[in-house]
Amino acid sequence: MFARVTFYPTLFYNVVMEKITSRNWYDRIDETVILGALPFRRTAKQLIDDENIKAVVSMNEDYELSLLSNTEKEWHRHNVEFLQLSTTDIFQAPSQEKLQDGVNFINKFRNISSRKLGDSSIIDGHEQLGTVYVHCKAGRTRSATLVACYLITKNNWTPEEAVDYMRTKRPHILLHTPQWSALNLFYARHVQSMS
Repeated sequence: MFARVTFYPTLFYNVVMEKITSRNWYDRIDETVILGALPFRRTAKQLIDDENIKAVVSMNEDYELSLLSNTEKEWHRHNVEFLQLSTTDIFQAPSQEKLQDGVNFINKFRNISSRKLGDSSIIDGHEQLGTVYVHCKAGRTRSATLVACYLITKNNWTPEEAVDYMRTKRPHILLHTPQWSALNLFYARHVQSMS
C-alpha cells in the first residue's frame, strides 16, 4: 500500500531530480542493456529510434504503468517485445524466478548464434541485435537488481563487481538489504550451475 500511495509523488521527484541534477532518465550499461526510469508513452518512439530499442523489461506493477507508460499491446505496435516482471517497489526484491526469466529474456537479444540476417543493425561500427530497456519507476532498485544479475551471468562477476560497474554508468543506483540478498542468492546459484 505504501508503494502505491507514494508512486506519483516519488515519480514527480524523479522527474525534478533529472532536471536539476546530473541524473539521466536512462543510461546505457553495455551494448545490449539500457537501465532507466519509467519510459513515458510520449517519449517511447524517440527512445526506440534513438537507442535501437527492440525489447522492454518492466519491473513495475500494473498500476504504475497504466496512465503514463506503454502497455504490452502498445509496445508490440512498435515491434518491441515486452516482459513485465511485476515487483512491489521499495520493500521487495524480484523473486529468483523473475530474475532468471529477465536474464533469459535479455540474453535473447545478445545471443550471436540466434541472429537472423536482417535482424541486426550497425551502431558505432558494431553489429547489434537490439537494445533492451530495463526499467522500474526510477531505474535505481528493482531494475538495477535485474541488470546486476544479467551482468553476473554475462561477465562471471560477483554482485559487488556488477553493482560497482553499474554505478560507473548510473551513480544513483540504490540497493537495500532485500536486493543485496536476492543478488547474493542469484550469484550462489549461478556459481553452482557453473561447477
